[in-house]
Amino acid sequence: MSIENENIMGYQVVYSGVNACIKQIVSWIEAGKKGKYFVCANPHALEVAKSDKIFSQAIKEADLVVPDGIGIIIASKILGGQIGERITGSDIFWELCLALNGRGHFRYFFLGSTHETLTKISDKMKLDFPFIEVVGIYSPPFKKEFSANDNLLMIETINQAKPDVLWVGMTAPKQEKWIYHNRHSLDVKFIGAIGAVFDFYAGNIRRSSSWFLNHGLEWLPRLLQEPGRLWERTLISAPLFLMSVLADRFRKILQ
Repeated sequence: MSIENENIMGYQVVYSGVNACIKQIVSWIEAGKKGKYFVCANPHALEVAKSDKIFSQAIKEADLVVPDGIGIIIASKILGGQIGERITGSDIFWELCLALNGRGHFRYFFLGSTHETLTKISDKMKLDFPFIEVVGIYSPPFKKEFSANDNLLMIETINQAKPDVLWVGMTAPKQEKWIYHNRHSLDVKFIGAIGAVFDFYAGNIRRSSSWFLNHGLEWLPRLLQEPGRLWERTLISAPLFLMSVLADRFRKILQ
């Protein structure tokens, strides 16, 4: 079983669709693979990665990169690619939960956010997915860089809990870089960098309505809810990314 990717500005982004992604992830977990991880590609992330080599490498070495953002779909069309649908972190989280809940007993660990949010997630998981056991939650210290002791404690706590799946919600690029640096020390089959999904699932932040989701405008209500955090990625990173895509397309035409 395999998924198919295409090159978006130097990154291999999946175009096979969410169902194929879930089948691939489940096969990794059931085969007992260790350290497989997925990240979300959106225009802001790929712009930030231009000036952050570790973040760029974390995306490039991910086992699965999903097209999270209408800007990635537009880029694919400009570059003559085949990406036809967005796959968000929420999509992967929810669909994988459904798949694993229906297969038997699997174990989750949630790393990131606040203890209050993690407790909400744990309680909600018991109701929504009773056949998935939350074996651990951990809220790391809120600091720009974790110390060696911080990382050691997180890794030991996770490994002692023996989860099948580790969900990391620290915001990008911190979460992707943490996974990239520590994945080989983690006794975990699959790791997902899902950022804001923690707040969505806990009910702290409301996701956009289906109309906005279906029309590629999920970013608009989120921008209105969190203008201080999201204005740069929406009004600066996205246009810069599309300009880079257009420039790349014209270079290829002229070659």
